[in-house]
Amino acid sequence: MKRIGLFGGSFDPVHLGHLLVAQAACEELALDRLFFIPAAQSPFKPASEPASAALRLRMLRLALVGRADYEIDEQEIQRGGTSFTIDTVRSYVRRFPRSEFSYLIGTDHVPTLPKWREVDELARLVQFVVIPRPGEVPAASPSPFRIQVLGGWPMKLSSSEIRTRVRSGLPVDHLVPFGVAEVIREAWLYQTLS
Repeated sequence: MKRIGLFGGSFDPVHLGHLLVAQAACEELALDRLFFIPAAQSPFKPASEPASAALRLRMLRLALVGRADYEIDEQEIQRGGTSFTIDTVRSYVRRFPRSEFSYLIGTDHVPTLPKWREVDELARLVQFVVIPRPGEVPAASPSPFRIQVLGGWPMKLSSSEIRTRVRSGLPVDHLVPFGVAEVIREAWLYQTLS
């Protein structure tokens, strides 16, 4: 039975915290493969306008160079519209029958799980793996979800903090992979409020 990790998010931009989480998940969960799944549009952030899909995918590709155990899955971007986790998980269940699935989420998403689409089926199909941040205590596991907390290397870093630093003219080279920093500079990403 294969162990497959699913790591969804806007990745706007992908940063070193994402990569540390991915490494910890692969090691702690003994994953055979980990899929990064950039969302077209988060159902919990309907007013947000992420960087273009093409730029977010380019940054992800640059960040994951040389990692054969990581893969980028463009299905949510290709579907367009609001990205619902259950649709993505169902596609993995069809694609990889007889596999175990772990879906990585931030601590802040645990209380929202009961509001996700088709919770009973979602809880049956995947185990949720919580990514801790320093100073945050994961909320209790809401029924009917199975939750495991990742040990890893908790890091207080978010994509929104990186966007704020760029808008403020502060460097981000130490927070994102080199290629991602180059894309941010070349494309003038995050220079204005969105």
